Amino acid sequence: MAAEHTLDVNARRAQLFPRLSDAQVARLARVGTRRVVAAGTTVFEQGDGGVPVYVVLEGELAILYPAAAGEIEITVHQTGGFTGEANILMRRGSLVRARMRTAGTLLAIDPEALRGVLQTDAELSEILMRAFILRRRGLVEENRGDVVLVGSRHSAGTLRLQEFLTRNLHPHEYLDVDRDPSVQALLDQFHVRVDEVPITVCHGEHVLRNPTNEQLARCLGFNAVRDEATLHDLVVVGAGPAGLAAAVYGASEGLDVVVLEATAPGGQAGASSKIENYLGFPTGISGQKLAASAFAQAEKFGAVVEIPRVVSRLRCDRGAKAVELAGGGGVRARAVVIASGVQYRKLPLADLARFEGTGVYYGATYVEGQRCEGDDVIVVGGANSAGQAAVFLAGFVRQVVMLVRGAGLAATMSRYLLRRIEETPNITVLTHTELEALAGGDRLERVRWRTRGHEAEEHAIQHVFMMTGASPNTDWLRGCVALDGKGFVLTGLDLGRDELAAAAWPLGRPPLLLETTVPGVFAVGDVRANSVKRVASAVGEGSICVQLVHQVLAAL
Repeated sequence: MAAEHTLDVNARRAQLFPRLSDAQVARLARVGTRRVVAAGTTVFEQGDGGVPVYVVLEGELAILYPAAAGEIEITVHQTGGFTGEANILMRRGSLVRARMRTAGTLLAIDPEALRGVLQTDAELSEILMRAFILRRRGLVEENRGDVVLVGSRHSAGTLRLQEFLTRNLHPHEYLDVDRDPSVQALLDQFHVRVDEVPITVCHGEHVLRNPTNEQLARCLGFNAVRDEATLHDLVVVGAGPAGLAAAVYGASEGLDVVVLEATAPGGQAGASSKIENYLGFPTGISGQKLAASAFAQAEKFGAVVEIPRVVSRLRCDRGAKAVELAGGGGVRARAVVIASGVQYRKLPLADLARFEGTGVYYGATYVEGQRCEGDDVIVVGGANSAGQAAVFLAGFVRQVVMLVRGAGLAATMSRYLLRRIEETPNITVLTHTELEALAGGDRLERVRWRTRGHEAEEHAIQHVFMMTGASPNTDWLRGCVALDGKGFVLTGLDLGRDELAAAAWPLGRPPLLLETTVPGVFAVGDVRANSVKRVASAVGEGSICVQLVHQVLAAL
């Protein structure tokens, strides 16, 4: 990763650290404030929130990473150079420090004023957005963040925290207690025992022992304080492809949008190693990159995306809608888009929960790939997600065994993936085969499967990837909107007279295309009954839904 990043920085330095022309700076000066700053002045510090973007008018401004061994110089901005990275879009604290190397003059632009520039000035938007995104990518790849994660590859909590930070593009340093000799000194410094890992150290001083995602996010300042009394135009529950599309189109068309996401942008698609059949990406794109781009787009247009926010209930009162949060509080809005997606169905196996995160996984990303490097793995399932996982993992492991309950893959998997699997020598497909048992101590050590017509087989395999169908995330909706027999949300033409009568549909018009049994509440993407379970379809539904939201809001 480091070597790849070095090549990328050298090749794209002009995009990472561009220098604005006099004309471009003049346009920014309309919304900025000039500041004369003395040499040696720290302009902002790591962890500071609400930091403006600074454009250098005169002098030199050094960008520094405050590492444990001393400051690391990232770059020095000269006349026309500007500060900032994706934290500006995310409304989060700075990950770096800025200090004047020489006396000079800076142009300070408030983040909200800058957001207006990004929305109205196409030329500046392209330059600034590209730089912000590439700079964050560089910080991630160089592990230059404000948090250290100390854990073990045999710990479920470690995997959860790694995935949370990685999928949310938050750079961090990871130290493994089993492999890194420097760990003990850090544990001694903060008076932590080895058996208390995983731990996180935020900003070099705050120690959290096996924190929840919410606790870690709070320590890192992920979410700004929001006035819960505010009535928003639209709240979107879920930041998968459908939810992010609704956020982008809603915010770009002037709606006040809040997005609530439980884990990370991208939803289930965000954990996909590579999507090759999404329009416009002929060489494919990882789910995480697609999600990160859409997330940045939503933030650019002013949508507020809060992570992690677990929704516990939708209040179905007439008039304004309210989404209640598991940790207390909630969000009020005039319209709601349900985009809470699906999760992989769990097989009825004894001890399944015990091995989740310590041998049983529900996503195949770089984090999981590192965990099982050089080993044998099993992928359970026969749809596209299972195929993508198998092909991706084949590059890390010795052997991938796909367990498919049906007669083959042709009926459930895209042809290009099927051919890729057939041409990958270390992937074996076993049809009419089901996983029967998991066994081990504090982590998975053995599995047993059975092929129809054969005796059960036991194998010393320590990694199982579950890609076994989908269950909708709709428990928080029960008793509010109509669901089908499998728990998916019924909308539009799928709502019959019985469902509308049971819900006491109050309007003279029928529900709109993606509208549920509650007026002004819509459902899009995988969570919706009878939707096409594809990323492109989810994006399409999210964008279409915004037009329907406008109709509802206009009638209020």
